[in-house]
Amino acid sequence: MSKQDWPLFEVFIRAKSGLSHRHVGSLHAADAAMAIDHARDLYTRRGEGVSIWVIESRNIHASDPAESSALFEPAADKIYRHPTFYDVPDGVENL
Repeated sequence: MSKQDWPLFEVFIRAKSGLSHRHVGSLHAADAAMAIDHARDLYTRRGEGVSIWVIESRNIHASDPAESSALFEPAADKIYRHPTFYDVPDGVENL
């Protein structure tokens, strides 16, 4: 396999323990181990990050934003899933 044929990987970095991984970019690599090594070199140059995830782009499947109502609107009829009926005390920003 030549370098031009290497698969594309999506890279996710967790900046600190307790935070979510965030998508930071993409890169080509021969395999997942190489992708992690290259991701470390490209996206964590100053020592930031505690964890790296890589996944081949072809293995990511996403919903179509144009069809979001089919996925998310049915939840609107289940009021118990949305705590909109609670009284939030003054001074409380996040529950």
